[in-house]
Amino acid sequence: MTKKDIIQLLEKIATYMELKGENTFKVSAYRKAAQSLEIDERPIEQIEDVTQLKGIGKGVGEVIDEYRKNGTSSTLESLKQEVPEGLIPLLKIQGLGSKKIAKLYKELNIDGKESLQAACEQGLVSELSGFAKKTEQNILEAVKALGAKKDNYPIDQMRGLNKIIDAYLAQIDTIVQYEVAGSFRRYKEMSKDLDYIISTDEPADVQQALLNIPNKVKDVAVGQTKVSLELSFDDETIGVDFRLIEPSAFYHTLQHFTGSKDHNIRIRQLAKEQDEKVSEYGIEQADGNIIQYQSEKEIYEHFGVNWIEPAIREDGSEFDKDLSEIIKLNDIQGDIHMHTTYSDGAFSIEEMVKANIAKGYQFMVITDHSQSLKVANGLSVERLLRQNEEIKVLNEKYDEIDIYSGIEMDILPDGRLDYDDEVLAQLDYVIAAIHQSFNQSQDEIMQRLENACRNPYVRHIAHPTGRIIGKRPGYEPNIDKLCELAAETNTILEINANPKRLDLNTETVKKHPNVKLTINTDAHHIDHLEFMKYGIATAQKGFVKKDRVINTMSRKDFKSLIENNIKLKK
Repeated sequence: MTKKDIIQLLEKIATYMELKGENTFKVSAYRKAAQSLEIDERPIEQIEDVTQLKGIGKGVGEVIDEYRKNGTSSTLESLKQEVPEGLIPLLKIQGLGSKKIAKLYKELNIDGKESLQAACEQGLVSELSGFAKKTEQNILEAVKALGAKKDNYPIDQMRGLNKIIDAYLAQIDTIVQYEVAGSFRRYKEMSKDLDYIISTDEPADVQQALLNIPNKVKDVAVGQTKVSLELSFDDETIGVDFRLIEPSAFYHTLQHFTGSKDHNIRIRQLAKEQDEKVSEYGIEQADGNIIQYQSEKEIYEHFGVNWIEPAIREDGSEFDKDLSEIIKLNDIQGDIHMHTTYSDGAFSIEEMVKANIAKGYQFMVITDHSQSLKVANGLSVERLLRQNEEIKVLNEKYDEIDIYSGIEMDILPDGRLDYDDEVLAQLDYVIAAIHQSFNQSQDEIMQRLENACRNPYVRHIAHPTGRIIGKRPGYEPNIDKLCELAAETNTILEINANPKRLDLNTETVKKHPNVKLTINTDAHHIDHLEFMKYGIATAQKGFVKKDRVINTMSRKDFKSLIENNIKLKK
């Protein structure tokens, strides 16, 4: 359990209380307690008595202690019984916060999306104070879309569902092997559904187990070799296909249904040239003999092709490229964008150090948020310099890894940077990023980014467009101009590996091959270090070579980059 888990609990309790219509002072007590925990730099293990923190009284303290001891909260469970379950998904509707939902519940007895839709259609919502006619129309459109089956879903959402399905499939004894396929395996930013390949000698047993999967909305199609279902996840309805295959054909089926369509066309062309046919069951030779390999690698080698990563299997052009130098996950020697309990991370600096060592990394950079980002407990100059010293001490302690001090510094709306140069000069590595005023004009955005790029201490620009896949487009800079500017000023651009972001995207890194890159997880939790594979896949799709990415450097070369800032020599 981390401090973040407790903060999320307190915020959830506050939300449920608000939905219930509870006293505002009670609600505020939980939010203040969450804030108090957030600004304390210690991990939760080092906080013996939470009531010693400002803003945490005896009552909230007891709630926290119960959660720490048992991993559950009777307060939250009690609230869940009192608040209609259907109100929670309504929080996803833009502009409809817990206070407004509470009002709808109290005055119109709204208890879910169906009753809200009906009330909007009858014009009852706009009759309430604080709800204009336009607001009512927007709510109606949003509630109709809520939970309806969509054309596609963001990769991060699919990742969550994939994790749950994997855990369920792992419990089915009659499954020999399984793997997710389709566009999700190819790391597409958006996918319309999930596809699984399952090998089994007992398809009827597996079929029955699949029909009993939790959160099933409906059976779409149930056959001997394919089971298609719709599952409920994260207030969405998502299609999932399970293909059942005998174990001997598993890898052929996996390769086939991973796709893409164009990739498979090229495979079939190669087979035809050898007077063979290829299908999901194997490779049929001219004499009718069926070859069934026990790895995808062998399938590609059969056709005289080196292994092609799933992420690269797209338009067929990958067959004509030299992929030998394309970046791979094991090329990464360090992660240089991450957060700790000093700002809004879940783990202390030392805990993050140990997690990076466990990954086998040779170097790392601690980059907490800067002072202007109050919502993320950004570091004042005093706290930043104190952290800088703490990092230096830890660097001496751990021989296995080089630990560098850094900051993810805000580029302010007026173009200024969040710290003066004399402060930045004391750090090893500075990242600049935009976190606010997304609605500025492109010229204003570009001026901010240019100011950062021309600063001699700013090494790289984090998540350069600020987008969240499927949720927001970001601030939309002139990306071509930014790439030119980055090349001119020796500023590195980031592929943010968080599956919510993947920013820069594939198209940009492919279009601008001269821009130096870094791929980082932006980890706020030790588990987030696993996000690196998503950033690598994004780079692979853009045919990025290993030597273009600075955190593939050796420990010695990265140290040289830190100590010899090329921007200071211009």
